Amino acid sequence: MLNNRIWQFDLQRLKGKSSRFLAFILSAILVVVLANNTFATAPKTTEILWDTYGIPHIYGKDAESAFQAFGWAQMQSHANLLLRLYGQARGKAAEYWGEDYLNSDKWVLTMGVPNRASSWYQAQNQAFRSYINGFVTGINTYAKAHPDLIDAQLEIVLPVKPEDVLAHLQRVLYFTFIVNPAEVANTTHTQPKAGSNGWAIAPKHSASGQAMLLANPHLLWSDLFLWYEAQVTAPGMNAYGATLVGIPVLAIAFNDRLGWTHTVNTHDGWDVYDLKLADGGYLLDNKVCPFTTEEFLLKVKQKNGSLVEQPLLVKSSVHGAVVQEKEGKAVALRVVGADRPGVLQQWWDMARSQNLSQFQKVLQRLQLPMFTVMYADREGHIMHLFNGLVPIRQQGDFQYWQGLIPGDTSTTLWTKMHPYQDLPRAIDPPSGWLQNANDPPWTTTFPAVIKANDYPAYMAPRGEMSFRAQSSAKMLAEDAKISFAEMIKYKHSTKMELAERILDDLIPAARKYGDELARRAADILAAWNRNADADSRGAVLFSFWWQEMAENQVFSIPWSEDSPRTTPDGLKDPESAAKALQIAAAKVEKAYGKLDVAWGEVFRVRSGNLDLPANGGDGEQGIFRVLNFAPTNDNRFQAVAGDSYVAAIEFSQPVKAMALMSYGNATQPGSPHITDQLQLFTRKQLRPIWRTRREIFANLEERKTF
Repeated sequence: MLNNRIWQFDLQRLKGKSSRFLAFILSAILVVVLANNTFATAPKTTEILWDTYGIPHIYGKDAESAFQAFGWAQMQSHANLLLRLYGQARGKAAEYWGEDYLNSDKWVLTMGVPNRASSWYQAQNQAFRSYINGFVTGINTYAKAHPDLIDAQLEIVLPVKPEDVLAHLQRVLYFTFIVNPAEVANTTHTQPKAGSNGWAIAPKHSASGQAMLLANPHLLWSDLFLWYEAQVTAPGMNAYGATLVGIPVLAIAFNDRLGWTHTVNTHDGWDVYDLKLADGGYLLDNKVCPFTTEEFLLKVKQKNGSLVEQPLLVKSSVHGAVVQEKEGKAVALRVVGADRPGVLQQWWDMARSQNLSQFQKVLQRLQLPMFTVMYADREGHIMHLFNGLVPIRQQGDFQYWQGLIPGDTSTTLWTKMHPYQDLPRAIDPPSGWLQNANDPPWTTTFPAVIKANDYPAYMAPRGEMSFRAQSSAKMLAEDAKISFAEMIKYKHSTKMELAERILDDLIPAARKYGDELARRAADILAAWNRNADADSRGAVLFSFWWQEMAENQVFSIPWSEDSPRTTPDGLKDPESAAKALQIAAAKVEKAYGKLDVAWGEVFRVRSGNLDLPANGGDGEQGIFRVLNFAPTNDNRFQAVAGDSYVAAIEFSQPVKAMALMSYGNATQPGSPHITDQLQLFTRKQLRPIWRTRREIFANLEERKTF
């Protein structure tokens, strides 16, 4: 920062009109210099500038100070949530808050999270260890300064330790995103609830001639899935983006020269092994191997405040921890990444990169165990990387590794990972665009540039391109020159690709095979605009029909790799489809009194005192603007997941950017920022991103100096 003392003129000494004019000019220059991000020397203090949407803009005198301010900022916005998450990551939540957390503690301890967090902390280099320490210092300093703002039952987590940060990272990234207890309980891989859209548009496909990036993760609107938006500026760093609460670095971000987003990719980072038990151990290559064991004594808080102790024995094989054991068999879980402690530093260095070469060099570390990386930059490059730790397997296709794997032979036991150069990657494709909507990398653009046949059969599935992914690709392919405003408009598309595909068969089928109610329903569907906007009439009826059809084989033409964007198609059984519409129509009319009830009357966005009509819906129906709903007790449905953080970036000079945090950037009781963006959300609007000090000061809510 420019040293303010340089400007400490005694303006009273300046005499006459010319002197007064000079004083005015000097004062004006001071304001301009202090309101921008370019400084002659490093700042001597660290500060947080809070804008009117509760976004912290952090200016650190050095990196460690920036981390400390980020810890303070996260506490000011999310103290109660952050402390609860860290308590769970310790594996002591049941001790702190009762039996409801017991299964969480068992999962965390069985996965070795606290112990591994300690070793990961020691594995950080000295500089980055000091950054994590700084983040924790910010958390604890805030707690000491504002004990009255923290829920009393959460104070037991204090003081937070650096290991807590790494334990939380592991719990979120490895043992929720990569694998979670529900999947392990079924010993089969299931479709993750977390999802995202990501676009990268090259200058040749952009109306402005500048590359553009769209970041659009879809996560639950609660718990460890909440995003936190911030700007972090320090020497060598000026990045803007978002991260999950409790994570000390930005996970999705951009700077003046480049940016990236993530989507949940079709990555297999875990396997369950069927172990054959023998003589107190397990068989491997016809030899009996002993289990290693670790004993824990869990403490569980009772309703009267007393603690009851409960033992936990964790057995491990060469494959990993035993997660099930019964009737002479055991199931062991193997997860990638236990030896990769550098995730946080990799994200930090991605945000510090200035060009594609530097960015790829950071990615090559392969510390981040999963997620697609969608990238764009000022030089006009775009990239899609199927990122992740992919085990080198000796056999089987992707589907084979989704089930229970024989654990009595070392031929199925993977130990090495594919290097960066083996991963599916597309850079500057001829189409000028890249997309991912949680589909395999083979459909990132058309004509296809990543060919499945060039990779091991287990790398990613050869399965169906979802309707949401098809809708995503369709919007990009059909507009040769996309403007920044058009990209934002397309992002909010509620078009049901499924309806576009099937109504031309469903409507005549209902009129032919259905009763009077079905025919009335067909008339409403014929008049419907195929969107799930708040005022769309027919969307509710169609959605209810799709629920009735969910267990049936719907399409006469299945999805085909040869026609990935136009299949599946056609009704396999028109008569059954007509009957299902009749059933759905009866349910809609009974619940809402009419068949053409508006989408927003049934599907709502609720928070605090706000109860607003929703737009958007299930991605499985091909809606790009994803919202997932839970039923309420008034025959309505409330948004609980979906569009969360959205950022649209154009790499012009200066960068043009807009964003929205659907549920607001805070959860602390009394904060004005819990719901302050929700109305923008329901109006399909983004808000401007303020990055320069001039912009921030013009929209300043609070200033905190350290």
